[in-house]
Amino acid sequence: MSFDLGPGDAAIVTGPNGVGKSSLIRIAAGLLAPFEGAVTCDANKALLTEASALDSDRTLIAALRFWAALDTAPAPDTRIAHSLSALDLNALTDIPVRLLSTGQRRRASIARVAASGAPVWLLDEPANGLDTVSIARLETLIAGHRATGGIALVATHQPLALPHAQEIAL
Repeated sequence: MSFDLGPGDAAIVTGPNGVGKSSLIRIAAGLLAPFEGAVTCDANKALLTEASALDSDRTLIAALRFWAALDTAPAPDTRIAHSLSALDLNALTDIPVRLLSTGQRRRASIARVAASGAPVWLLDEPANGLDTVSIARLETLIAGHRATGGIALVATHQPLALPHAQEIAL
């Protein structure tokens, strides 16, 4: 398998359960070694997996600020504010992550990725637990990321509107 993504590009990875979609995302993230060949990426990457990676005891805003402090991109408060707004999370900033619903936690995890400032987003089943309005927000967020030169590699079972994305069918 070989594919190349440049600024503004996206690829959507599809296929049945157990075929390797999540493994491909983890290989792209550098968490798994490829069986053969190599992955080349000179840009910072942000990874979304099933786990939220947000401290459940912190408020949503504190959890996002923790991750933003680790990122090297400028203007973390602006990025956090944009991601909260884009995912309709502004009213939940003072709520501990553990009290968020499944869909709210998923949107919070996506906000963490969006606030990272990373040019490459690696999204494993990003629409899991989301309602149709939240899926539309996710699609808009990815489109905005791509419009500014960002790259998205997305593994999914659910249909997502990612215009002009390469399809990688496993």
